[in-house]
Amino acid sequence: MNRMKQVLAVFVAITMAGAPAVVNLSAVAASPMVVAPPMAANGALGSQWTVKNPFKVGFIYVGAPSDAGWTHAHDVGRLEVQKYFGGRVETLYKEDVPEGPQCAQVITQLVNAGAKLIFATSYGYQPELVAAAAKYPGVLFEQATGTTVSKTLSEYYGAGEDGDFLSGMAAGAAALTGNNKIGFVAPYPIPECLREVDAFTMGAQLMDPKATVQVVWTNTWFDPATERQAAESLVADGVSVLADGQDSPTTGQVAAAHSLKWTGYDSNQMSFAPKSWLTATTYNWGPYYIQEVKAAMDGTWKAHFWYGSLANNFVVMAPFGKAVSATTRAAVLAKEQQIVKGTFNPFTGPIYGQNGKVVVAKGVTLSVMQKYSITWFVKGVLGNPKG
Repeated sequence: MNRMKQVLAVFVAITMAGAPAVVNLSAVAASPMVVAPPMAANGALGSQWTVKNPFKVGFIYVGAPSDAGWTHAHDVGRLEVQKYFGGRVETLYKEDVPEGPQCAQVITQLVNAGAKLIFATSYGYQPELVAAAAKYPGVLFEQATGTTVSKTLSEYYGAGEDGDFLSGMAAGAAALTGNNKIGFVAPYPIPECLREVDAFTMGAQLMDPKATVQVVWTNTWFDPATERQAAESLVADGVSVLADGQDSPTTGQVAAAHSLKWTGYDSNQMSFAPKSWLTATTYNWGPYYIQEVKAAMDGTWKAHFWYGSLANNFVVMAPFGKAVSATTRAAVLAKEQQIVKGTFNPFTGPIYGQNGKVVVAKGVTLSVMQKYSITWFVKGVLGNPKG
């Protein structure tokens, strides 16, 4: 934990411009090969990377760019990299990569294809990234949502929980006009998802003090059939609003079928259920990816733990749906400004757990690392934080 605090950093978003170059990696020989470190040769730093000799960047996706959620957002970021650097950078990506040993095979494929920087975009890839960083010292690695940092391995994510609090406010306002019951379709009982549900619930209760959030775990990031079953079970239990932390908009489609309101996640998914749509936490990956690729190309890349925010435009709230009243919009926007200015933090105590006991004392604000270790649900959540 101390090491992670020491390397905690905040980066500034940068602008994007240029022309694309893409490779959809489908099959590359899997024999080991170490790529030379991306150090600059003669002349300006990074000047050796040209259209004829492009810097290759690999992306490992847990889903497909067509998921309309998490992977779609990452792929938008990848495309921004291409646009910014033009032919000097070639991106390679592998989609639908399961978390676990298969990731190691994909890493080898990307290394063999010449990737000098590899982004892995899911929590469950961490063991394979740690092993790969040791196996391929000439390649730079970055993992979204993980916690381990080494000489050639960085971790990156952001305060999605702040956006989740704001989404919760919109859901709470909708629940206030219903029966105070919100249903939440959640992926895995891990700290990332627990703090999402907790922040969402606290936001909902700010607007509707009687609001409850019933959680159903799917144990998958992306499986529309499973997500639909979970959402339908919540509807059967009588919720008046639906929310989710999944990679697809399936929960929204269920909400639309039952004329319920809905908050999405990862991307702007309004088009899938426009009458049900409230808002969503989304992620602006492009500026970060551009910054990291630029650093790797010119030899200035350093290992770090990065946590973006609403303030630096990494976390971005999706547009409000027509179902969100002017009063609710004003309340959400005002709270967003307080978060941006640092005058409000959803994880400042007192915060009460499911059993009514204090889990965060009055005046105490959880650090990023403490939020990464959350194992509890707040008061008002119906469900088991252990799954």
